[in-house]
Amino acid sequence: MKSENQKIPIHFPNGIELFIKREDLLHPIISGNKFRKLKYNLAEAKRLGYKKLLTFGGAFSNHIVAVAGAGKEFGFETIGIIRGEELEEKINENPSLAVAEQFGMKFAFVSRDAYRLKDTPEFLEEMQSKFGDFYLLPEGGTNELAIKGCEEILNELDSEFSYICTSVGTGGTISGIINSAASHQNIIGFSSLKGDFLQKDIAKFANQKNWTINCEYHFGGYGKVTNELIEFINSFYKQYEVPLDPIYTGKMMFGILDLIQNDFFPPNSKILAIHTGGLQGIAGMNLKLEKSGKTKIII
Repeated sequence: MKSENQKIPIHFPNGIELFIKREDLLHPIISGNKFRKLKYNLAEAKRLGYKKLLTFGGAFSNHIVAVAGAGKEFGFETIGIIRGEELEEKINENPSLAVAEQFGMKFAFVSRDAYRLKDTPEFLEEMQSKFGDFYLLPEGGTNELAIKGCEEILNELDSEFSYICTSVGTGGTISGIINSAASHQNIIGFSSLKGDFLQKDIAKFANQKNWTINCEYHFGGYGKVTNELIEFINSFYKQYEVPLDPIYTGKMMFGILDLIQNDFFPPNSKILAIHTGGLQGIAGMNLKLEKSGKTKIII
């Protein structure tokens, strides 16, 4: 299994070139950065003798689906602590949760107030008494072992690129990329959330300072989309046959192309955009778009 660098055949001004590293092709279920984040965590869980994985996520979480798929493929029981008690009666109406359940994941649906306490010893002790011993995977999958996996996204051939761009959620993927990047490379993270509060989290893991976070292309915040973004994603797919998700990669790619048009990148820059996967979330987003009478994303 490997990702490929795909050149986008656009004639950009000033000799700029844009490539996409297709991490979404790594695995049909555990794709992109989720594959990278889980690789060493699964090995550690097996080494320590755990039979169960427990993790957290929201209604359309890529991480929840990836952990459920990994559990089925590698022989772990999986438990998902899901934010929102109201979702318990709507599993079959939710493409992400329905797939995770098909992979054998068991759910515990908790209120949003209780979910905020998920990292406390009291909450984890309660989960342990309910489910028995488990290997804990944090929300989004980011920990030191996940970052170790994300350090393998770049390889020696990628040293030719002057800019590496990635979408940012919890900060684990970009931290791994920063750690493995060459000193001459500039890393740009495109945040899918409002605000720049991830700076401190990334700085805890990153061992270089050649990175920045762009917070201008969140389109309203995490999980939010606009007609402009949906139209861009569909147009991009029609032109280049590269699917983009609306939460992460769609916003990143919109941002990259907008920055190119506004002369942000120096002449002759070679840009590598990391496609972090997340395509399973399109089905859930399309349900929301359909209910509101808006154009759906092409898949």
